[in-house]
Amino acid sequence: MSDEQAEERLLSAEIDAALAGRRLDQALAALFPDYSRSRLQVWIREGRVTVDGKVRAQRHKVSEGEQLVLRAVEEAQVECVPQPVPLRILFEDEHLLVIDKPAGLVVHPAAGNPDGTLQNGLLYHDPSLARLPRAGIVHRLDKDTTGLMVVARSEPAYQRLVAALARREIHREYRALVVGRLRAPGTVDQPIGRHPTVRTRMAVNPLGKPAVTHYEPLEAFREHTLLRVRLETGRTHQIRVHMAYIRHPVFGDPVYGGRLQLPSGADEELKALMRSFGRQALHARRLILRHPVDERELRFEAPIPQDMGELLEALRRHREAHETPDLDPAFYTALGEAGWEIDDDED
Repeated sequence: MSDEQAEERLLSAEIDAALAGRRLDQALAALFPDYSRSRLQVWIREGRVTVDGKVRAQRHKVSEGEQLVLRAVEEAQVECVPQPVPLRILFEDEHLLVIDKPAGLVVHPAAGNPDGTLQNGLLYHDPSLARLPRAGIVHRLDKDTTGLMVVARSEPAYQRLVAALARREIHREYRALVVGRLRAPGTVDQPIGRHPTVRTRMAVNPLGKPAVTHYEPLEAFREHTLLRVRLETGRTHQIRVHMAYIRHPVFGDPVYGGRLQLPSGADEELKALMRSFGRQALHARRLILRHPVDERELRFEAPIPQDMGELLEALRRHREAHETPDLDPAFYTALGEAGWEIDDDED
């Protein structure tokens, strides 16, 4: 068998009554949940899906009894071996781990990052994790996003944590430093899928999966805002894409952030910090979940990492240096002596 043939997987299924009347892409997503809907839609357009032997459009309404055949293209799998990757473990028992992930650590091996990942480190820490999908990793953080992740250590825990994520029962709260001033809480409810032309990027896409992000301003700087962000869904790059969509990208984001803009009047220290930051200022701050076996509530917090903390402190100093000072009381005394009437009543 050639390498090209080995990469293709032939899958088939029959439409039952529950799926009858749904669009072809929706039926495929229900029948083959291992693949994203955006990927399935690409395969439909490429003619890799047939309905009773015929190629159909993704909006085709399927009927009960129809036979679907999918020629899926499998990505090359990168072998994951145990490696002594340092892990900051905040909690550990026989069923789960909670990790505080540093910036720069890739979660699992891929073509561009074959080793040195969190998954490699987990297998070194506990070789029995090899029996679980992705060594028990149930959700991901981007390489340069810091903070809390939960990892299953047993099959029951893995299944229940995955189900809890799907039911939105795991509370995940982030801190994000964004460009611009946001004065009120808000919600971004926009679907996210692959960028239509740049396949390495995600984008708000009407053909994507539902995605909901809630945000709340915590601290305002002169030209930036620190947000509390809560996810209802967990799409790839969700916070980064949604913040860029509302024109307040996460500071330092190399993909969605645009050109670096320095605050007016920034001193050399602040300029140097902002230029050297080198990643998105995004941190998974709080994690609340029920233990997958004994069901007790677990709450975890991870402190803001040093690089992000130093940047926030520099922005605070910049804000304070440029605040308009309160006028000296002697100023008002001088006005009164000059014959001016001072009205202290509020409008």
